[in-house]
Amino acid sequence: MNNRTVFSAIGDAFALFGSAVAASRAVEAGRKPRANDLRRLGMDPTAFDKIGRF
Repeated sequence: MNNRTVFSAIGDAFALFGSAVAASRAVEAGRKPRANDLRRLGMDPTAFDKIGRF
C-alpha cells in the first residue's frame, strides 16, 4: 500500500463515521437523515422512508 491509498482509506473511514453520526443525530431529533449520508452507510433512502414508528 502506498501513502495515497493509506490516506484515502483513513479519509473514507472518517467520512463513514461522520455520516453515521449525522444520520443518528437526525433520527434522534425526529428528522429524516440526508440521502447522501444514508447511501454512504449502505442504506437505500427510499427504503428508509418506509420505516414506520413503533
